Amino acid sequence: MPQTIEDLCIEKGMRMTEQRRVIARVLSEAQDHPDVEELHRRAHAVDPHISIATVYRTVRLFEESGIITRHDFRDGRSRYEEHPDRHHDHLIDMKTGQVVEFVDPEIEALQEAIARKLGYKLVDHRMELYGLPIEE
Repeated sequence: MPQTIEDLCIEKGMRMTEQRRVIARVLSEAQDHPDVEELHRRAHAVDPHISIATVYRTVRLFEESGIITRHDFRDGRSRYEEHPDRHHDHLIDMKTGQVVEFVDPEIEALQEAIARKLGYKLVDHRMELYGLPIEE
């Protein structure tokens, strides 16, 4: 069973207040890549005492601990997801802002080959594709 953000926080020895637990649960349950305002909206629905400042502080703490990953998808908002178990890339719908995760072995192999050809061993990368829906 995959570990939750809350489990990872506890494993790292982080003090878990009830508000941090709520924010961790909201992040673990997210199927999208929410920004801080959306995280606050969801957490506030569970606990009306959670302030946006608490969400900002908690997200920064989780990010600095390597538990979540921040993405800047050119829309002026940082978005967050659990630090992935396996690598994936993103396609961002420029019309709706929806983020589609994908893995393509051919693209991964090509990136490795390009790095090797240029004299490098690829140790990490991020790929973000930006597109508009094809109108049919």
